Amino acid sequence: MAGHTTGKRLARPIPATAGIGLRAPHLAEFLDTRPALDWIEVHSENYFGNGIPLTALNRVREHYDVSLHGVGLSVGSTDPLDLRHLAELKTLVDAVQPCFVSEHLSWGSVDRHYLNDLLPLPYTSEALRHLVSRVAEIQERLGRRILIENISSYLQFAASDIPEWEFLAELALRSGCGILLDVNNIYVSAVNHGFDPFHYLRAISTACVDEMHLAGFTRKQFEDGEILIDTHNRRVAPEVWQLYDAAIARFGATPTLIEWDSDLPPLATLLDEARRAETIMEHYRVDVA
Repeated sequence: MAGHTTGKRLARPIPATAGIGLRAPHLAEFLDTRPALDWIEVHSENYFGNGIPLTALNRVREHYDVSLHGVGLSVGSTDPLDLRHLAELKTLVDAVQPCFVSEHLSWGSVDRHYLNDLLPLPYTSEALRHLVSRVAEIQERLGRRILIENISSYLQFAASDIPEWEFLAELALRSGCGILLDVNNIYVSAVNHGFDPFHYLRAISTACVDEMHLAGFTRKQFEDGEILIDTHNRRVAPEVWQLYDAAIARFGATPTLIEWDSDLPPLATLLDEARRAETIMEHYRVDVA
């Protein structure tokens, strides 16, 4: 991975290497040790305002590229876009100059009541038109292209008449947004709903995917069967690594983030997972060369 220079960094494409999601408990050690990474990702909402968290992020930004990953904009809601939230995000974007800004193919609010989850959409033509309009407005207000991430889901709407992968691909085509392809989420949803995760990869244009996510899931057994839950609290599963290998074979080396949000392990564990992603990307770099 590339070395680092000091001083303010300007926004530029993130190198096609592996990064980690940087969470507060790891911040001090991260700044002290400066791991050999090119970039990190943080949740945008944790850095709204000019407080101590933003000061710390600016210290990180001196040495690493940054991606901002939002969880609270509720892109798919029928509520009007939260313009105060967007203004806060624009202020953060201008201050940090991130390489990527991303959100989710989901909704989490109705009538200004917010739910603590990323909920799936009905995949219909009407919903697609709504999302295209919303994403276009977000990009116009931010003055930049954003990435939209596929989510894990545990139910589907009976009204859906477009496969999720076609919906996401068409959203990118019509709105001009990029795709943050979460490989773990594809696998979790594929198992939960019985579709082929490799078909999902083949349906997405290679020109649209700017970033990938990897994370761990949990198996939950219920009376009517087993489902996978996207818990972000353990190492990436072997089946997801296999799917990631296929993703890199299709899309080429792509900036890839290790997500771990609860039951945080030592920082060294995240770095080990990032090295494994690097090894897979390096294999295909060698093959291409």
